[in-house]
Amino acid sequence: MEKSEVIQALKRLAAESKQRKFKQTVELIVNVKGVDFKKAENRIDFQAEIASAKGHKDTKVAVFCRDKNFASLIKDKCRVIMEDEIPSLDKKAVQELAESYDVLLAEGPVMLAIGKFMGQILAPKGKMPKPIQPDPKQFATALSGMKSLTRITNKKGKFMPLVQVVIGKEDVPQEQLAENVMTVYNGLVSRLPAKQQNVKSVLLKLTMSKPVLVTKAEAEHK
Repeated sequence: MEKSEVIQALKRLAAESKQRKFKQTVELIVNVKGVDFKKAENRIDFQAEIASAKGHKDTKVAVFCRDKNFASLIKDKCRVIMEDEIPSLDKKAVQELAESYDVLLAEGPVMLAIGKFMGQILAPKGKMPKPIQPDPKQFATALSGMKSLTRITNKKGKFMPLVQVVIGKEDVPQEQLAENVMTVYNGLVSRLPAKQQNVKSVLLKLTMSKPVLVTKAEAEHK
């Protein structure tokens, strides 16, 4: 599957879908064939780092700070946690941070305390903060290029022959949405036993729209 195919499908999706009173999410659906998901080694469950699937305005950000002036400058844009607060955060509070916040950032020197008191919980979840300098401009840059870990799995109560994942909102630029699609698709294909031969079809849809076909298995094209 080529990125150009994804962009064309996104254009069709935008043209054919009704406007709603809210910003709909864009969902990627990959139908899989020829894989025995009763075998644990074939089950799909991984994380992909993509530009924030929720859109920047809806992304929850927490920043661990040492510099009080920096903290005061960014406190209206995110949750600020000062370095001296870290030792008092219990296991439940750390888990809540990992689950409730899409992106965690930290001043470089604070990473030591984070590793000591929170690393055992954050690291396995892939939520260790990304280091930044105590500079509002770098913070803004980090937000504009924000990426978050998105779980990709075919477990819907039981393991199903498809993957469905939100890759952004409809107001995210189509180029970025296409990049997100390709990141998830390539990560998925690399984990399938026969790679692209296990892909039956790829579709895109909005929250309340019908799916639009991106591509389907070569055998079905003929």
